[in-house]
Amino acid sequence: MPLNKTALKAALKGAFEANITNITPAQDSQVDALCGSISDAIDNYVKAATINYTTGLVAPNGPVTGVFTGTLN
Repeated sequence: MPLNKTALKAALKGAFEANITNITPAQDSQVDALCGSISDAIDNYVKAATINYTTGLVAPNGPVTGVFTGTLN
């Protein structure tokens, strides 16, 4: 499943808005920008991970099957 930055940003903004009362339009714009920056940082962090494949998948002339064995660094 790919990371959905738009949904992540919306979830972050919802969390901020749920904890901020009487938000002004200027603050809303700042929260929106902050949530965009945080979602970009999370996206970059996750995409920088390295997958070390060990074994487990086979594809003898068909779809790949099996259980992936490896680590995520």
